Amino acid sequence: MRAVLADLVSFLLYFPLLSASLLFRGTKRDAPYEQVNDHPGWSHQNEDKDEPDKYFHESSFSEHYDGRFATAPLIYEDRQSHLTALLRTYMSSMRDIGAETWIMHGTLLGWYWSRTILPWDGDLDVMISEKSLYHLASFYNMSMHHFSLPGAPNEPRVRHNYMLEVNPHYKNSSVESVNKIDARWIDTETGLFIDVTTLRRNKTAQALGEEDAMMVKDRHHYYHDDIFPLRSTTFEGVPVNIPFAYAEILIEEYGEEALSDVHFLNHRFDIEKQEWRALRYAELVRYREHGAMLGSTFWGKAADSESYFPD
Repeated sequence: MRAVLADLVSFLLYFPLLSASLLFRGTKRDAPYEQVNDHPGWSHQNEDKDEPDKYFHESSFSEHYDGRFATAPLIYEDRQSHLTALLRTYMSSMRDIGAETWIMHGTLLGWYWSRTILPWDGDLDVMISEKSLYHLASFYNMSMHHFSLPGAPNEPRVRHNYMLEVNPHYKNSSVESVNKIDARWIDTETGLFIDVTTLRRNKTAQALGEEDAMMVKDRHHYYHDDIFPLRSTTFEGVPVNIPFAYAEILIEEYGEEALSDVHFLNHRFDIEKQEWRALRYAELVRYREHGAMLGSTFWGKAADSESYFPD
């Protein structure tokens, strides 16, 4: 109950300070990139010559940034606030547009633990219905969305701009690796982005009699009842949707340990405060002296873990 009230207070405090400037609905938009780029001289894209058909290219310095809008990654302390704003503005805009969307993958795992973004996560993942994707492609591709966001305490609000870009290969429903991302919500100040993938009917499985089979171009497969009906909840203080069978989906993707182990990538989950925190150097040394490895896999069981996870 305490977590729910905190989320509600955060939501009520945040949204009176946030205003979006959306394009007129019903107007088809497909502006060239040159008209929306504030930094035409920047070119830090990692355009792989072996993948000439790939549309979305990550930056040359990090796979979590769009090199058209960034020259270097953010420091650890700054990245979280920008990712939070990225998530909040995306959800606000999709709600205004009427697009059906929900969080997935590592972003969903962050919700499971603390209803916040995992501190080591470099980008965010959401899924969208096929009908909503086609609507975005028809009327909101390359659209700019302007927000006035809270700054530091006692400081004026700060203007942030975000671009919704749809992959021109979005109609291709075949499983593939180079164009598995159907759209991106991009922070044009930092280059951070949200990957948007699309849930589609699995026509191959349906032809074999599995009417409720679903698929995503990134090779994830689901059944209709895994996703729907969507559950309404809060994440980073704002309303979001999550898939119906979220626990089963996370276990299949990350393993059972990911839902109970309290150490990962030099972080430890504080059960009392319900948050992940970075371990200090002395703590890391102490763990290593006891033979603990804080690597790329979860370890260390949480005591009575079921008592502090959301339903």
